[in-house]
Amino acid sequence: MTELTQARYHAGVHSIDHFALNVPSIPDAKRFFEAFGLEVRSASVQGEELDLRATDGHRWARILPAEKKSLVYLSLNCYASDLQALREQVLSAGAPLISPVPGDKDTGFWFHDPDGNLIQIKVGPKTTPQAKDPSSYSGAAADARGACTRSSMQPVRPRRLSHVMLFSPNVPAAVDFYYRALGLRLSDKSLDAIAFTHAPHGSDHHLIAFAKSDARGWHHSAWDVDNVDMVGEGAAQMAAAGFTKGWGTGRHVLGSNYFHYVLDPWGSFCEYSADIDFISAGHDWPAGDFPPEDSLYLWGPPVPPYFIHNSEA
Repeated sequence: MTELTQARYHAGVHSIDHFALNVPSIPDAKRFFEAFGLEVRSASVQGEELDLRATDGHRWARILPAEKKSLVYLSLNCYASDLQALREQVLSAGAPLISPVPGDKDTGFWFHDPDGNLIQIKVGPKTTPQAKDPSSYSGAAADARGACTRSSMQPVRPRRLSHVMLFSPNVPAAVDFYYRALGLRLSDKSLDAIAFTHAPHGSDHHLIAFAKSDARGWHHSAWDVDNVDMVGEGAAQMAAAGFTKGWGTGRHVLGSNYFHYVLDPWGSFCEYSADIDFISAGHDWPAGDFPPEDSLYLWGPPVPPYFIHNSEA
């Protein structure tokens, strides 16, 4: 893309506000997300809809009943000064605007991305951090115990949503659209198999990521915790609740975060994530294209085959 073309698309979203996810069983969802450490609230009189909150108190997700698991929509926040420019960019990128979702009271607009995902853009608070979150991990001093007992371990409770990953039949096209329409910038990628994008106003290394598949789909949501110990403790917490399948614990190459993915009841994942790379507002991150064998993880167990399976395809 030329410098002239880049200059035309200057407006960008700054945050994920929330996502809405269809699931086949609300009781199963409540048990899974509560075990993960999120605050789960009933959002309807009949208890057929759930809200998910982290320790920051923000509502990060709506969980809705349906026959199959799928992304209902993804809501993104922008500054008021960028809303009209983003609307024009979305139209210029070839995505017609559609009527608001019934019951929506937020000022903004809706459209489908090239893969068919429903997206909302609205003015809202910047939920991404302004600077890199400090890692609270530090080694014990001499003559002091470095770890507590398992019985005294406190529950792991994520502090915020970090990012989401979507399956896409055409990863390069998805990255191009999200740049031209929403101002998200490429952080790093591996061929046409996986790509990570960040917001230009200060963002974790990835806000929205894309993985190649035959169809669109929901791969995972990632939740930020304080340090690598809490990533491992979260894995133990989920295993004790009966959720033993997943991938981790390990450390990524692209994004550098420590991770542990837990397989949910519908074939997608929730990730505990700590110490992810941060890209400051206005910083020109040197996006790289890494070979597959050198792009996924620095250390950790082998990738299970079901990790790259799109249960919606």
